[in-house]
Formats: sequence, structure tokens, C-alpha cells
Amino acid sequence: MGSSACPGRVLKSARRLQTGPVSKIVVRSPNWIGDAVMSTPALGAIRAAFPASEIVLAANPAVCELMRSHPFCDRVIVFDKKGPHRGATGLFRFSRSLAAERFDLAILLQNAIEAAMLTALAGIKKRAGYSTDGRGFLLTHPVAVSQKARGLHHTHYYLEMLAGLGIAPAGDSPCLRCTQEEMARAANVLGKGRWAAINPGAAYGSAKRWYPERFARVAEALTSDFGYRVLLVGGPGERAIGSEISSGIRSEALNLIGGTSIRELMALLASVDLVVTNDSGPMHVAAAFERPVVALFGPTDHRITSPVCSRMSLVRKETECAPCLKRECPRDHRCMADITVEDVLRGVEAVMAKDQN
Repeated sequence: MGSSACPGRVLKSARRLQTGPVSKIVVRSPNWIGDAVMSTPALGAIRAAFPASEIVLAANPAVCELMRSHPFCDRVIVFDKKGPHRGATGLFRFSRSLAAERFDLAILLQNAIEAAMLTALAGIKKRAGYSTDGRGFLLTHPVAVSQKARGLHHTHYYLEMLAGLGIAPAGDSPCLRCTQEEMARAANVLGKGRWAAINPGAAYGSAKRWYPERFARVAEALTSDFGYRVLLVGGPGERAIGSEISSGIRSEALNLIGGTSIRELMALLASVDLVVTNDSGPMHVAAAFERPVVALFGPTDHRITSPVCSRMSLVRKETECAPCLKRECPRDHRCMADITVEDVLRGVEAVMAKDQN
């Protein structure tokens, strides 16, 4: 047993994609960590619709780490476009490995044409997914993307595609799982006390990032005014941000930015009492473990990518140019610049008030 926010497997009736038995299913995962987390309700629906089938998740290395030991899939297989599956040769190599698995069905949660090409080249007889990216002709069960689907939160966007295939939802809350050993190691790292994690990065681009000096002021207030110990988390490319925040904090903070694996980061986020974060993969990881989340949104659309959890506070400012969905701001970054330290601390107070109710 370990830490898990996954609901029980409530079986729902579903019209099968084919009349014969489905022994093996490959599911192509989205590539971003946050999208992969938001696709877990869809994976749960597939598990509920095909309880006797082996379900294999095909994903990039980072998502495979995220989904290892997950109850909704039996195993993961790595599709590494920066390594052995680089370029056209790598694509054909991976398609051959899929063919060797003899899958009965492929369900594509990723929208790219590449996913349809891989499964078609692998000779998988049933291939289902949204008919995006001009790939409809490669699918045996294409689902049109309706205007309704485009406006749905990502968790429901994936479920809507499955509904078009006759697969009913088995829940709409994202979930992840850590092992007991992973949780024990996280507890050993953190020790005693109430912990607030600050995630100041965002892999998608600089437009989604609030400012290190303001995160430092929030960290000071979390320690002095709220009694938290502060943990800084993030990826290897965000070490400089972590150093800037650490140097701006008078009180002690545990800076693990760039120093954890994905599995270690998951267990740490599952163990803290509060997460203050930009819109990012770690934000969705924390929400999947039902941690209290204060989420800062600027250029991205909170209506479709907000964290899904019961204790959440969104911090955002209305501006005429947001959401623009750009990786880098071409103007003055006002959607993030207008968010003050006081705004974020009010978000912390709001989440804490929910804990007390």
C-alpha cells in the first residue's frame, strides 16, 4: 500500500469498441506532466470498461515515471523521442515494438498525428481517438472534436472523447499513487513540522512564472505569519530560480529544486500541508494527492487547466490580453506582474479557512 488519491474502480457499462474480446490495450498518453495527470480519469474509465484487459501506457520517460505503479494501467512502455526513438528511424523502431506486443486496441489520449501513425504502422486493428491534427483517416474509430469539447476542462476533454466511443466515466478526479517506501523516504527528508511547498517554475515557458523575489516574500510570510516550514521544489532547469529565492529568504528553507526525481517529487508533494505554485505539472500532481493548492494563473486558461481538488484557491488578475496561451510574453507580463504578494497570501488564508470548515 502507498499514498493514493485514486477512487475505487466503479465498473460502468460501456458499448465495446468491438464485439470480440480485447485482451491488450495500448493507451498513448499526453506528453506534458500536467496533461498526463488530468488524463488519469480517462484512464480510469478505460480500466472500468475493460476490467479483464491488460492496459499498457505508452509515454515519454517523464510521464512513464509519473505513472509507474498506477492502479489504472498494468505497465508502462517508454517512447523516447530524444533517445532511441528519435526521428523517422526511431518512430519505425517503436512501431515495430508495438507490433510485437500484438495489441487489440489503441486509444490515443494524445492529439498528435504521430500517435495515429505509430499505431497504424504497428498494425493495431482498432485505433481510437480524437480526429485532430489531420489524423482521422488513420483511425478506425475517430471522434470529432466538438465545440463543446474544446471548451471543457482537460479532465472532461479526455472523458468526452471516450464518451464518443461508448465508454462511460468512472469518476472525474485525477489521481496518482506513491508506494509506502516512497512516502517513508519523503517523511524522512521532511522530518517534523507543517510544510508548505513552493513551486516557482513552469516548464512550458517564462510567461507562466511569477517572480522569484515575490515568491521569497511569500516564503518569509509562510514561516513568520503562518508557522510553515518552506520547501522549494522544481526541475533541473529551475535551479537558478531556486537559488534566487533562497538568497532572498532570511529564514531557513529546504531547497530541493533540481535535486529530486519525479517519483521523489510526487512523494514530497503528497506529504506537505500546502502548495503555492504557478500553473504547472507539479500543481496538478499536488492536486491529484488532494493537497491544499494556491495556484497562480496568468497567460493560461484557468477554465480548462485549473487544479482539480477540494481545497484550492486561484490567484489571477483580469487583463485584456489573458489568456493568451503564449510561452513567452510579448508585452509587459501584466497578467503575472499585477499579482501581488498580498494576493497570494490571501489565497493561503482562503485555503486554510477551507481546512477549518
